[in-house]
Amino acid sequence: MPSHARRLRLVLAACALLLAGGLSACTSPSGAPPGPQVLSYRVGPPDQLRITILPDPIIEREAIVRPDGMISVDLIGDVAAAGRTTEEIASDIQTRIGRFKRDARVTVALGAALSSEITVLGEVGRPSTFPLSRQTRIVEALGTVGGPTVFAAKSRIRLIRTAEGKTQVFTVNLSNIQKGNLGTNYLLQGGDLVYVPPGVMATIGYQLQAILFPFQQIFGFGGNVTTTVLTGGL
Repeated sequence: MPSHARRLRLVLAACALLLAGGLSACTSPSGAPPGPQVLSYRVGPPDQLRITILPDPIIEREAIVRPDGMISVDLIGDVAAAGRTTEEIASDIQTRIGRFKRDARVTVALGAALSSEITVLGEVGRPSTFPLSRQTRIVEALGTVGGPTVFAAKSRIRLIRTAEGKTQVFTVNLSNIQKGNLGTNYLLQGGDLVYVPPGVMATIGYQLQAILFPFQQIFGFGGNVTTTVLTGGL
């Protein structure tokens, strides 16, 4: 009996702490913090680029960034692409091709962004990592993984971004977005992590499960083994 009483006290204490944390989160200021800075997209393998070189005769090519970070361009050969923006690549090509094509004007467009991936974890239908093939915002990313579950804390979603060695965390309020307030429907970029935390009651449930049923998986495994042995014996 003493052990049961001690376990019950632990459960009640955990519930109290989790409820306090949840209430403090719910009563936090509703004003959205400044959004993440949207950095210029940096090309990488195996992104697909569309290159147009004017004037006549017009040169139009599609190029795939190779594993070595280079692309091949008519007249000038290899051009460094990885780690650069499309504007920087176009400027380099224009400078170099000017020796062969008078008054050259070069544009480089991103055909498919295959080097940039984001990860969505937590209380969503299908946690996964996938590439950004176009401009994608938080709501679109959540839709791609099946949306938040019924246990999700929609007002406390986290966008975690690391850039230039610094990590920033931004709060996304999906409940407000669904009401038409798009202030936290941030534009995503490669390397972003979106975490959808469980709600207060779901967190309490997980904690109770860990405290009350610490050997649930072991017992379940044992039950399956027993069933198999008995069946085989029959």
